[in-house]
Amino acid sequence: MKKNKLIYGVLFCLAVSLTNAQIAVGKANVNGVSTILDFANEAGNTKGIVVPAVDNLPSGPTGSDNGMFLFDRSDRKFKVFENNIWKDLSDPGNASSLAVNPTAETGQKVIIGSASTSANGVVVLESADKAMILPFISNPHQIVKSPYPGMMCYDPVSKALAVFDGNVWSYWK
Repeated sequence: MKKNKLIYGVLFCLAVSLTNAQIAVGKANVNGVSTILDFANEAGNTKGIVVPAVDNLPSGPTGSDNGMFLFDRSDRKFKVFENNIWKDLSDPGNASSLAVNPTAETGQKVIIGSASTSANGVVVLESADKAMILPFISNPHQIVKSPYPGMMCYDPVSKALAVFDGNVWSYWK
């Protein structure tokens, strides 16, 4: 009996590793076939994604990849890396409520959608034909009572990416 469970377990893991991953967070199924990561977006949702807060911006040919998001502690701004430069997505915010992690980073990055990647990140979504759907929060500036600096979501009311810098929400269309 144990031998059968072990064989089925190994076969299941092999099958999962050979498929293109789609992940649903807080719900049973991913919306559509073009989605790699999807979140529960029921009415009244107040949970977004919190990006890493860094003291030093990643740089160099292997340090930054287009599409990276982070919160820069040094100037207290939400940023995205695009075409070899870091672009500000917010004005200076407030980093005083950020929890500091004093331990050194260990382990490997998490890759979703591929067996490997050359991208540098904590969580890397790697797909040629799938995208991430951000958590939907209607009017996050009104609904989210205690947002954490570096939080981001999609506001379906304003039809914009919303990012929180520790002081205010910034909206990008």
